[in-house]
Amino acid sequence: MDVWEKLQILSAAARYDVSCCTSGVARGGAAGGIGNAAQAGICHSFAADGRCISLLKVLFSNACRYNCAYCMNRAGNDVPRATFTPQELADLTIQFYRRNYIEGLFLSSGIVRDPDYTCEQLLTVVRLLREQYRFGGYIHVKAIPGADPRLITQLGLLADRMSVNIELPSEQSLTRLAPDKNRQTILRPMALIRDGIAENRHDLVRYRAAPAFVPGGQSTQMIVGATGETDYTILTLTQALYRRYALKRVYFSAYVPVNSNPLLPATTTKPPLLREHRLYQADWLLRYYGFTADELLDPAHPNLHTMVDPKCSWAVQHMEFFPVEVQTAPREMLLRVPGIGPRSVQRILYARRAARLDFEALRRIGVVLRRAQYFITCGGKQMPGLRTDPEAVLRALISDAQQQAMPAQDRQLTFWDQTITREDVVPCLT
Repeated sequence: MDVWEKLQILSAAARYDVSCCTSGVARGGAAGGIGNAAQAGICHSFAADGRCISLLKVLFSNACRYNCAYCMNRAGNDVPRATFTPQELADLTIQFYRRNYIEGLFLSSGIVRDPDYTCEQLLTVVRLLREQYRFGGYIHVKAIPGADPRLITQLGLLADRMSVNIELPSEQSLTRLAPDKNRQTILRPMALIRDGIAENRHDLVRYRAAPAFVPGGQSTQMIVGATGETDYTILTLTQALYRRYALKRVYFSAYVPVNSNPLLPATTTKPPLLREHRLYQADWLLRYYGFTADELLDPAHPNLHTMVDPKCSWAVQHMEFFPVEVQTAPREMLLRVPGIGPRSVQRILYARRAARLDFEALRRIGVVLRRAQYFITCGGKQMPGLRTDPEAVLRALISDAQQQAMPAQDRQLTFWDQTITREDVVPCLT
């Protein structure tokens, strides 16, 4: 099997992993080296500034010894198998980078032989890139649960970001669908990376030349829709992961049915993309708006509203807090108003020191008035003609959401299919 065939198999095998949207690393090029890392983002994804950025997203091997029911690369599936050598993958990454096909590398792998051996192979690839090729570009590496902590530590000194997929929202589901894995082997490397980052931060204060350890932080991913956990369970776990392990991001991946198994949804079931979208919106509220999981959901109402976003849903259920006066409300309360984001809050706080604000001024600032109008007053006055009872507000928000809805687009899982052909790659392989 030549490198082109391996690349086709292993880039396709990596497509379901989504935990690599932003780099979090800013590193300029070094003298005598090649490449740099930009903080904006990576992986054929859209950065905060609107750029679409590409990354070589590939498995080292899909010859996995584990038999996870939800995974295309499980040991029991009859699929083509391939494994790079470390030198092949390092050479391929550098050649792609030099031709401006990619901006970095996202590297994961199935479990070949055992976790230690697999981690050693990933470490060899990254070491070749950093030391032999002096590659300064972005590298995201999956930590292998169960691998020796010393191997994970060495990876952390060479990679920009690391991640450990928690896979499923509960230990019961993990035991049932992934019998070769357990929660402790997943959480142990998370804690190791967290402690290493904290220790390294202290070292960098004392010693400017200390090597950086996972400077882009760590992330994780969980599958949504393969098992019966509620959104409340998922968000409670998400909140705990942020607090205990200082994660940069928790990614949600709508379950894509690829295997037939009585424990899984039927292969004809569509991925729950709307649910994934709502969870990302709720995750944003946890990270940037000061909400907690218990505020958004509770055991009596365990799932997010499908027709309106979580912030609107929360506001309608808590009309006793509204309307708020934009001239005097504190920052924390303004952040909870639908249609007002962190940037608009900063502009309101700045502008109201110099002048009284009206609804037109809020529109110019960037407030989405079609949502915010039900929850705010300007100078003690609400927008004329509004009904503010919860039922009427909810109907209006649902109508607005339907009007603003865009046709759902299938997620682009790899950059490979439409941007690079065999003719483009052959010069990289010779």
